[in-house]
Amino acid sequence: MNDAGPRDAQEIHAVHTAAFGQPDEAQMVEAVVAAGDATISLVARAGGQVGGQVVGHVLFSPVHVDGLADTTGLGLAPLAVHPDHQRSGVGTQLTEAGLHRARLLGHGFVVVLGHPTYYPRFGFRPASQLGLRYSADVPDDVFMALELRKGALPASEGGGGCEARVVHYHRAFS
Repeated sequence: MNDAGPRDAQEIHAVHTAAFGQPDEAQMVEAVVAAGDATISLVARAGGQVGGQVVGHVLFSPVHVDGLADTTGLGLAPLAVHPDHQRSGVGTQLTEAGLHRARLLGHGFVVVLGHPTYYPRFGFRPASQLGLRYSADVPDDVFMALELRKGALPASEGGGGCEARVVHYHRAFS
């Protein structure tokens, strides 16, 4: 896995468009990068070769949690692997490398809106168990969180009608 750079922009766009069948995710990546808010942006290259074709990309950007002034959380989104390279471990490698980098950078947690059978292998669990909820109405099992540093997320007060804290991704995801 390599850090994504400006020269990778067209290939990253192509990977996201091919993986999702439309350009929306590619445009979100471009907007986050243009705003200077791409905390972690990694590419996987064909054959692992430096200078090889980009076959996968993952982006982590800051998230805001209502009621928490000082959070060090990131949103994992989007993750894309070109269809010709899916089911080969590229997505797993990108996710693991990104989470490792997030820990090294001192981030406390990561959230993801994704497939409920894919992300638990990395330690993600429903975000509601950590006192968080997504800013839109989604099934509980698709909005997940991973605490990278114990105590990084104060648990929801729970009971007494208290609501979970709402997580907001970067404005490019709106």
